[in-house]
Amino acid sequence: MFLTKPLHTFGNYLMLMGKVFARPERMRSFFKQYFKEMSQLGVDSIGIVLLISFFIGAVICIQIKLNIQSPWMPRFVTGYTTREIMLLEFSSAIMCLILAGKVGSNIASELGTMRVTQQIDALEIMGVNSANFLILPKIAGLVTMIPFLVTFSIGAGIIGAYATGWFADVINPEDLTYGLQYEFTEWFVWYGIIKSFFFAFIIASVSSFYGYTVEGGSIEVGKASTDAVVHSSILILFSDLILTHLLSI
Repeated sequence: MFLTKPLHTFGNYLMLMGKVFARPERMRSFFKQYFKEMSQLGVDSIGIVLLISFFIGAVICIQIKLNIQSPWMPRFVTGYTTREIMLLEFSSAIMCLILAGKVGSNIASELGTMRVTQQIDALEIMGVNSANFLILPKIAGLVTMIPFLVTFSIGAGIIGAYATGWFADVINPEDLTYGLQYEFTEWFVWYGIIKSFFFAFIIASVSSFYGYTVEGGSIEVGKASTDAVVHSSILILFSDLILTHLLSI
């Protein structure tokens, strides 16, 4: 009995994804929606990504310098550790958790509103594959934009770390630069981007599922938005654990 509801939900999710990943009936309409979703889900999220990453990069640098680094450690350790944290976890996993709140709730509420106002029913009456028409552009748009958001997050975090040296006088910029360059591994950049593809798919597909399957009225739409964020965040954390293990082998 305990597993009945989760298995039922997972089965409905798989069935919906089966409808989503069908060939679009009208490619011109698909690409129009695709570029629209890239703008709404990706471009409109750049601002919050840059802002949060800038301050997180600065805070990480300050915390490491003041509370972890000791006279026994090389002075470049602060820059080295800041870079590794931004590349390996924050700019992929933690940033996608933040995006799950912004983007996921937006997707769920949009589709949920369309469901309760019977707009989705109208599409189905006209013979349109509503799941494919509404959800596939959202998944494709977010998955396309996620590498750019990760790259912007890494850059903003590093700039935030430099800001602590230039304006707060916490660390010597030369030491920070040496630490950021010390034993740099290009794979770590791809490591974060590869993980973010999976996270983007989770955010878009899970949020779409909860919005698309809403039953009821405006109260249920709000609950669906909350469920979308919560379940997306849990799945991101779980998949982060699995992907970290697989990519580190």
